[in-house]
Amino acid sequence: MNIRNFVIIAHIDHGKSTLADRFLELTGTVEKRKMHEQYLDTMELEQERGITIKLQPVRMNYNYQGEDYMLNLIDTPGHVDFTYEVSRSLAAVEGAILLVDASKGIQAQTLANLHLAQQQKLVIIPVLNKIDLPNARTAQVREELSYLLGVEPEEILEISAKSGQGVEEVLKKVIAKVPAPAMTTDGAELKALIFDSTFDTYKGVIAYVRVFSGSFKQTMPIVAYASRAKADVLEIGYFSPGLVESKILGPGEIGYIATGLKDPGLIRVGDTITGPAMLEKHSFKALAGYKEPRPMVFASFFPVEGEAYDLLKDALSKLKLTDASLIYEPESSAGLGRGFRVGFLGMLHVEIISERLHREFNLNLIISTPSVEYLVDLKNGEQVSIRSAAMLPDPSRVEAVLEPIVALEILTPITYLGGVMELIATYRNTYQATEYIGKETALLKYDMPLSEIVTDFYDRLKSVSSGYASMSYEPKGVTRNDLIRLDVLIAGDLVEPFSRIVPREKAYLEGRAMVTKLKEVVPPQMFEVSIQAAIGGKVIAAESIRAKRKDVTQHMYGGDITRRQKLWKKQKAGKERMKETGRVNLPQEVFLKMLKR
Repeated sequence: MNIRNFVIIAHIDHGKSTLADRFLELTGTVEKRKMHEQYLDTMELEQERGITIKLQPVRMNYNYQGEDYMLNLIDTPGHVDFTYEVSRSLAAVEGAILLVDASKGIQAQTLANLHLAQQQKLVIIPVLNKIDLPNARTAQVREELSYLLGVEPEEILEISAKSGQGVEEVLKKVIAKVPAPAMTTDGAELKALIFDSTFDTYKGVIAYVRVFSGSFKQTMPIVAYASRAKADVLEIGYFSPGLVESKILGPGEIGYIATGLKDPGLIRVGDTITGPAMLEKHSFKALAGYKEPRPMVFASFFPVEGEAYDLLKDALSKLKLTDASLIYEPESSAGLGRGFRVGFLGMLHVEIISERLHREFNLNLIISTPSVEYLVDLKNGEQVSIRSAAMLPDPSRVEAVLEPIVALEILTPITYLGGVMELIATYRNTYQATEYIGKETALLKYDMPLSEIVTDFYDRLKSVSSGYASMSYEPKGVTRNDLIRLDVLIAGDLVEPFSRIVPREKAYLEGRAMVTKLKEVVPPQMFEVSIQAAIGGKVIAAESIRAKRKDVTQHMYGGDITRRQKLWKKQKAGKERMKETGRVNLPQEVFLKMLKR
């Protein structure tokens, strides 16, 4: 059997899922009557947003020039937050279709995913999509793409995935250009790479694998190299696109192995599955797995109802099965009760996970302002990592605070270059370079603290460039900056969830903005409430909320004014006493409103 394993990589919304739909139709994998748009995007959220969140493998059979071919395609996500999904798909294949929208041209994620594919030494097949759009810039984008890849413009295929024009040529090019998987001789070591996993109540953890050598059969004993977890194969098969059971999974094939294991942590993405006898050999080498994804952004999740804590814990452990990059640890807060500190790859990742928790598990959550992980050098020579402002040690013990920086790349049409550069000037940054791709597109490179871009930077970039600019970033280590902890006191009490780590020069502006917003959202009490922003005990901004007034003279009519004055004086004294001893119980809406920017 001739096998070809390949992926489609592209920027978000350039037509990956539509091209995959045409492949499924063309090869007869899915019947015409069952076909619908974004067929491989099975999650409700993916269908709604029109984006791919989870990678999805599928096997297609195709006859070309009288020979049968088994084509294994992995449809990958395009957004910067899901680069880890792309990186593990690439480890399982030999070729990649690089898809570029002829109207939008090369975008930041096109470049980021291309770099990943080139690192894996994959064969790249460049394809221009959406050539039938009235605003398609086909000739110009073809020129940019040929310059980027160093190929002749004639080698770039032009298609319309929506209408199906030119799609068959892409399949023929895949068969001609992508090398067949290297086949090993019989009796070779048993090795399969896990590139994804999911959980089934009856079948346990299901590992999505690419077999590199040997063959897997039902009931045979297997072992995961890194976790040393042993199991017997419950079921084996391939994706078409649903799970289809088969007797054997041979070398070069992509399929699934149902392990029966109930602990999701035992099957790790990037690990090697082999046979128990293989592990005893000293010469056994595991397959080079991909790098463990490191969370970049941290946010606290608290259930609105305190008793839903166990449900949240259970829900996070289930999501962790299908999302290897998610990490979480328990934490508790005075104002919000028990919850979890959750690590993500970026802001879209935060949004998707919180939306899935709400939809799939019916959980109502309070989510703290996302922050990044800082390293703190203490004066005694120790170094600690902190994921929230509340964990920052006393300033007298701190030698320096190190924050993560990223190498940021922004692709923009030249017409928006000025606006984009003005926007970046409002953030802390270090300019690196400007490069030009073709005549119309500029690539800006900056080093920037991650904390600057995790909240609203992406939205503002889209806004100043009318949606045309795109960005991607990757970690570049840490740098020492003058950072301090900004606290908020309400009626003299510290409210930890509002604490932030901010640059010293921006502390006053941040503090002023926070107390002004709190004045609007904190409900009035029976006494005057002071709201203060403070750094290490020194108040830098303050507001106060006037007390609610009760009409204590309502029951009176006529009589001497001194009687009224006596009652007002008594009320005033009572409010003064309450101001000294009174506490403000903040309703949860206050936390929710403060977390929305």
